[in-house]
Amino acid sequence: MGNLDTHSERYAERTAGMTASEIRALFAVASRPEVVSLAGGMPNLAALPLDSLSEEVARLVSEQGQAALQYGSAHGVPELREQICEVMALEGISAHPDDVMVTVGSQMALDLVTRIFCDPGDVVLAEGPSYVGAMGAFATYQADVVHVAMDDDGLRPDALRHAIDEVHRQGKKIKLLYTIPNFHNPAGVTLAPERRPEILEICARNGILVLEDNPYGLLGFEGQTYPSLQAQDPENVVYLGSFSKIFASGMRVGWVLAPHAVREKLVLAAESATLCPPTLNQMIVSRYLSTHDWLGQIKAFREQYRERRDAMLGALEQYMPEGCEWTHPEGGFFVWFTAPEGVDAKAMLPRAVTQRVAYASGTGFYRDQLGSRQMRLSFCYPTPERIREGVRRLANTLNEEMDLLRTFGSTGQRDISGPQAPSPDTA
Repeated sequence: MGNLDTHSERYAERTAGMTASEIRALFAVASRPEVVSLAGGMPNLAALPLDSLSEEVARLVSEQGQAALQYGSAHGVPELREQICEVMALEGISAHPDDVMVTVGSQMALDLVTRIFCDPGDVVLAEGPSYVGAMGAFATYQADVVHVAMDDDGLRPDALRHAIDEVHRQGKKIKLLYTIPNFHNPAGVTLAPERRPEILEICARNGILVLEDNPYGLLGFEGQTYPSLQAQDPENVVYLGSFSKIFASGMRVGWVLAPHAVREKLVLAAESATLCPPTLNQMIVSRYLSTHDWLGQIKAFREQYRERRDAMLGALEQYMPEGCEWTHPEGGFFVWFTAPEGVDAKAMLPRAVTQRVAYASGTGFYRDQLGSRQMRLSFCYPTPERIREGVRRLANTLNEEMDLLRTFGSTGQRDISGPQAPSPDTA
């Protein structure tokens, strides 16, 4: 049978192997109301003050519509950049608004940073597992991802040294260390404060730029924040932030803080990609920060997510069979779950959806076919009651899977080909 894509011979080499996220094919089914989705990283916006927000948006368009609906600078709205500096100050960052560039979500920042730093064949070090969207950006520019092991205290310095030595032994060039230090996506762990200076020193000594992605840093369930890597080494860390988790993901407003020369190149790259980020969206976020108790709103989000986290951990303890393990996040959105030996989480996913529960299988968060026993369980969106029911259904599915394994044996791991594109279900 011939290739149905008549353009297949025209694509650039960098498109080879690009695939959709693992649950996207099942997303239409997983989105049905009867299915409890523990897959998506979508924030729960129920706590937002929509009535007052709608009034502020209407007032903004009425009073400043000529500016809000016009082209803007690729650098971003000046007032918003000043406010972003105030947000980052909560984590110890002292920044000048000129070194902040507003982006269309932090995903755009990932793309731009990779574009200006990575040539085909360059290596990006990233925690294993790592964020799907980042790996997709790295693959688009034909960079090779090498995973670095984590434990309950985040990225391991010894594993980082080993990875660097191994890549150098192969004669390859390492450009970036990509890390999500706080409430990691998907692992849920946090990089221990005592490890942070050591990791920065390792990277500086080896000429490796650190790319710090921090969308969840203000969502510690006890209100705790951790020292930013950027604050400890401003010249060797590029910092990515986002309003998606602390305000509204649909606004698609993120930012990048970079050393001045790097920021200049990022602005040029942004102009070629989008010309400018949407001015209206930026001004809405700025108006929200000016007129609302956004710190109180973040506190409400933290309490909401803590309740959901507790519901998930309690249900896992109650329902899961022996041999299962999971992380205990102190903030953020995710629990990283490991099934007993022999279980293939990706192969089990369609059967889980049949049982009306969905998750993100672990292989999608690696580039080297690891993660077959793992799954990411998201507690940010469903209600606590739905979370408990979803975990119960998942436990039933897992028990049935283990019965099959005891009867027929393991079916082995599945091959995974190519990077996966990000989507709301794997954000």
